[in-house]
Amino acid sequence: MDFGSGQIKIWVPDAITGVTDTLCKSFFEAHPEMNGYTVAIEPMGEGDAAGNVITDVEAAPDLYAFAQDQMARLVTAGALTAITGDYATFVQESNDSGAAAAAKVGSEVYAFPLTSDNGYFLYYDKSVITDPSSLDQIIADCEAAGKNFYFDTGSWYQTAFFFATGCELSFETDEKGNFTSIKNTYASENGLKALKAIRAMSESKCYQDGSNVGNAVNWAAIVDGTWDSSSAKEVLGDNYACAPLPKFTVDGETFQLGGFGGFKLLGVKPQAEVGKLAVCMELAKYLSDTDAQLTRFNEVGWGPSNVTAQQDPAVQADEALSALGEQLQYTIPQGQYPNDYWSEADALGETICGGNFKGYTDEQLMAELEAFASKMDALVQ
Repeated sequence: MDFGSGQIKIWVPDAITGVTDTLCKSFFEAHPEMNGYTVAIEPMGEGDAAGNVITDVEAAPDLYAFAQDQMARLVTAGALTAITGDYATFVQESNDSGAAAAAKVGSEVYAFPLTSDNGYFLYYDKSVITDPSSLDQIIADCEAAGKNFYFDTGSWYQTAFFFATGCELSFETDEKGNFTSIKNTYASENGLKALKAIRAMSESKCYQDGSNVGNAVNWAAIVDGTWDSSSAKEVLGDNYACAPLPKFTVDGETFQLGGFGGFKLLGVKPQAEVGKLAVCMELAKYLSDTDAQLTRFNEVGWGPSNVTAQQDPAVQADEALSALGEQLQYTIPQGQYPNDYWSEADALGETICGGNFKGYTDEQLMAELEAFASKMDALVQ
């Protein structure tokens, strides 16, 4: 094949521009048949990529990193090449199940996963917590020790309960980013179970509504993310430990806490030239494969999605990443949500933690869920 020549433009977050440049040089050294191309790497945050790409797809970069919640907009805008054949097999078999799912829209693969490192899990004091897999036991241990347990019941975190019991709350958008449809089963028996579990947790004397180690006091357990691992280690010292989120029991049934999972992905813009597309696909595969993910882990601490990289001793030794990796199998990739979802869900969490639902019957709680669900339905145009 004549791969052609020219320039390949790449957008990645500023933290990995240097690493990406080094990796690209290694790629072309290993593939001299493709070295008719030069690479131009520019910084672009993964959260900002989609908005800039869909403004002018033709002028967009050939490869770009983006957050998984932007996938639908990019596919609708025609800004991503569908990944098929051996490349699709590579994506699905080389990455953990959460990242592999995040790379798909429907049954089609549209991106190469780069990380599995955005989500929440449990930091705990192993001298206090005897069984981190049980929410009831965590609460009992904290109460007995006079320690606090922190679990934010705001919008991003409360899904851990609702998704655990089988509820759905997701939105679809059109090509302009307007929200056009919703799947919403919060006002259901499963939603009632989740709400009752959150209420029970919030009524413990050890419970605190929060998720930031830096703001937490006298705690023995906190639900937080990898970004606070250094602070958690400093607080807990030799008693520092991490685990996936625990199970909880409500009305005699036990559920594994779930929630949102976040992933960084690498997309390839559709190309008019077959040769350039072949180079872009091979380069994207290289930048998302085992060695590249380990390089980014070692350089900037990004958590691998690649299952082989996840087994690397250095990655395994990172307790926070290991706990998050286990937790992500219970999560769903975070999709696109209206701004008002976040504020309304935050308000629901504040209402629960404020004791407003104390003593409510199941019928009264269901009425609250129905009111919340109606607000969600109203967000769809």
